[in-house]
Amino acid sequence: MTSSDSRAQQADSSSKPRKDPWELPDVSGLTVGVLGGTGDQGRGLAYRLARQGQQVVVGSRSAERAEGAAGELGHGVQGVDNAECARRSDVVIVAVPWEGHAATLEALREELSGKLVVDCVNPLGFDKKGAYALTPEEGSAAEQAAALLPDSRVTAAFHHLSAVLLSDPEVAEIETDVMVLGEVRADCEVVQALANRIPGMRGVFAGRLRNAHQVESLVANLISVNRRYRAHAGVRLTDI
Repeated sequence: MTSSDSRAQQADSSSKPRKDPWELPDVSGLTVGVLGGTGDQGRGLAYRLARQGQQVVVGSRSAERAEGAAGELGHGVQGVDNAECARRSDVVIVAVPWEGHAATLEALREELSGKLVVDCVNPLGFDKKGAYALTPEEGSAAEQAAALLPDSRVTAAFHHLSAVLLSDPEVAEIETDVMVLGEVRADCEVVQALANRIPGMRGVFAGRLRNAHQVESLVANLISVNRRYRAHAGVRLTDI
């Protein structure tokens, strides 16, 4: 190929209209499962999505605990054990404690095969100085999930949300951006669209999974902000 041919191809490529980045798929018909749906973060996400009419299934190691949480959440939320939650869902949000992250995913590898998995786990440690970020061997919780679930489509999102705001029925809108990371743009767009269903939220593509560590780590800073100012701060990205 000559240099002039190469320049012509580049010109043709650049002249093609780019897809509107805010054009996202309709996800209203998807069933969303929440592993760790009896914990504060998982419960809050389940509540917000179900409140907007999403079909939601919460999972727990104990089906009885999951059923109890589902009954309290209302809005048609179902409660089952983790394995059944994974089986019933199109999209599965992982909201388990960091300490049980690897073991939970290893045990559900078969049930999560072929599923779109959204990891929102933040590896953190705590001492007298406050919260600090941990660095998993794989680089991040999301990358650990991808390594443990080779037959799943792993993304990362929903890291910077206040469980207090998510669960408060008096809060109509949660003004925050949700950074979404993943290897396949179409999968990220599904997760962005789910975030957009929650009033006030905006799903924003933020790169590949190799960049998940700094997104997860930022939660340590937000914890310090919230303690200092007695707030429930999130993240807003400017100029987009």
